[in-house]
Amino acid sequence: MSPPYSFIVLTYNEELHLPRFLKSIADLNAPVFIIDSGSTDATVKIGEEFGAQILYNRFENHPTQWDFALKNCPVQTPWVICLDADQMVTPELRQRLINFKTDDFSDINGIYFNRKNFFKGRWIKHGGYYPFYLLKMFKYGVGYSDITELMDHRFVVPGKTVIWKDGYLLEENLKENNISFWIEKHNRYSDLVARQEVERRQSSITQLERPAFWGSPNERKAWFKKIWWKLPRYVRPMLYFTQRMIFQLGILDGRTGIIFHFMQGFWFRLVVDIKIDEILKQQNDTR
Repeated sequence: MSPPYSFIVLTYNEELHLPRFLKSIADLNAPVFIIDSGSTDATVKIGEEFGAQILYNRFENHPTQWDFALKNCPVQTPWVICLDADQMVTPELRQRLINFKTDDFSDINGIYFNRKNFFKGRWIKHGGYYPFYLLKMFKYGVGYSDITELMDHRFVVPGKTVIWKDGYLLEENLKENNISFWIEKHNRYSDLVARQEVERRQSSITQLERPAFWGSPNERKAWFKKIWWKLPRYVRPMLYFTQRMIFQLGILDGRTGIIFHFMQGFWFRLVVDIKIDEILKQQNDTR
């Protein structure tokens, strides 16, 4: 009997990661849809060899790509699981999926998976990075992609959700072992985040998720973002880095972990703040 869920994964030149991901879900025998945005390596061939159905869409950003996927994949199952190519399903999560029955979740619309993130081969266990819950599984046609975001993509699921605390995803982008790749990637991301924040300041764009400290993981993140946007630029990167290193024990992640927290928690946020000022100055100069 086929499982009551399908997998969707986005790809672009993912020959390094895709076999690892597909092998981690192979024995689930679930339909797999790959949305590719023009890979020039063996990504599409690998997907076809594993029996995945391939669709193509030109990439604009992650939220719109996921929106396309959810609207165009011919999903026939009541549930869908949306993952990234650099993620893997662990045995704990695979067992949960093997035992998954729709009747047990009739009043549930979405499920959060617990992610373990790796950087340069090290599990980032502290600094707010574990536990880290991602809404990845939801009833098809109920959950949708938040296209009001430019970079920080997330799925929105009205109604009740649950958390699988021991349903782990492993996430490790092996390309990021080259720090130049990491810097170039996050430099692109900083453009989108800076532009998004300026737009939020100058228009009535609001978060789709209800900000709530005691709410779901997504609602809690929305609450922290609301606070973040009110903090003074250039001060907030240092506050955030200090919080991660001291109060969330990031210093216990060792040298590699400290490098990660500094780059992701301070450097990236500082670059965003600099770019916000550049955008605002450019706008003032053209008036």
